[in-house]
Amino acid sequence: MTQSLRIGVAGLGTVGASVVRMIARRADALAQATGSAIRVTAVSSRDRGRDRGLDLAGVEWFDDAVALARSPDVDCVVELIGGAEGPAKAVVEAALASGKHVVTANKALLAHHGAALAQAAEAAGVALAFEASVAGGIPVVKALREGLPGNAVARVYGILNGTCNYILSRMEREGLTFEACLKDAQALGYAEADPTFDVEGFDTAHKLAILTSLAFGTRVDAEGVSVEGISRVQPLDLRMADELGFRIKLLGVAQATEAGIEQRVHPTMVPKSSAIAQVMGVTNAVTVDADAVGELTLIGPGAGGEATASAVVADIADVAAGLVRPAFGRPSAALRPPARAEMQRHEGGYYIRLTVHDRPGVAAGVAARMAEREISLESILQRRDERAAVHDPRGRSGEPVPLVLITYAATEGSIRAALDAIAGDGLLAESPQLIRIERE
Repeated sequence: MTQSLRIGVAGLGTVGASVVRMIARRADALAQATGSAIRVTAVSSRDRGRDRGLDLAGVEWFDDAVALARSPDVDCVVELIGGAEGPAKAVVEAALASGKHVVTANKALLAHHGAALAQAAEAAGVALAFEASVAGGIPVVKALREGLPGNAVARVYGILNGTCNYILSRMEREGLTFEACLKDAQALGYAEADPTFDVEGFDTAHKLAILTSLAFGTRVDAEGVSVEGISRVQPLDLRMADELGFRIKLLGVAQATEAGIEQRVHPTMVPKSSAIAQVMGVTNAVTVDADAVGELTLIGPGAGGEATASAVVADIADVAAGLVRPAFGRPSAALRPPARAEMQRHEGGYYIRLTVHDRPGVAAGVAARMAEREISLESILQRRDERAAVHDPRGRSGEPVPLVLITYAATEGSIRAALDAIAGDGLLAESPQLIRIERE
């Protein structure tokens, strides 16, 4: 075998170390599959002295990752540094400018600079591959880009953050609060010391922006994603969801509508009968709704060294086999400007939990405000607080109690207007909880 592909790995954390080990472990199989000998010739990391359990004999060490990207002894740069700016961006830009292939797991970089980097890769005639940037070991990028070109995609959605899915799963199963589950997730290493990026939905939003481009042929538009996290979800919401036949998941949803492409990340009620409702713990799942295949769901590990390395090595194997494709499935010049569908125009069912004062006429007042906005209610459920000690002779305590509404399809704008009117009537004891319903 005369061909070879020399790999430079920038970033030797958990994923980077797993990539180096996997390439060594699978060297013969990779050579047979690709027709090229794949070997790591260079690495770069901030801590040279750390014991990573790797045999780096004969591998050149670079303290400067940009110098690695420009090295004449590297054909393909694997960027595993992370972050939308700084060293990661400099490494990728230097590699493309030097005519080298790039494989990355960096969703933030692609979400903010994907179009420009794809254009640079095309100009250089090299690959920009990023299977590992979305859903870890699940091959969803290849599925959208290479497996479904004959399909028109109507919607792509999924559980794209294992930390949030773990927290919601624990809350549901054990009746724990968000704060208690987050603390456990941090102790187990599923959540960072500062968990904001995960639990407030920003990590999911970056991944969704990438999937949207692949699914709909638009430029990556991270700024167009409407984002809500899970920190306001309470155990009562999960109990009510269970009673109503739903589970709550943090979903990223991209959907084609007459007004444009909706991109939204938020806690969502999904039917228990759906495939995505069965996905618990740190597992990820992505569902694609398309005209030819119908509904296709991919489920698997969304993070972890070996799972993510699997996706990185799959991209390296494509490069070694000479498969150089447009990064987002079509030439960058053919990617359409994003036509954003404003969140106010979103239409669907809603779960609304209002905390109201337990007194006569409140439910009727709420229903009247909904009717004024032509919002039809599928059901109204009231849960009196069993701890309320004193009730008046008519069976009303006057204490705050939850009032749960399930609506038929309505627009976000009409729902928000009705809630504002209800608040203006002085009927609410605290801010309302609103969770969208995503039906099959």
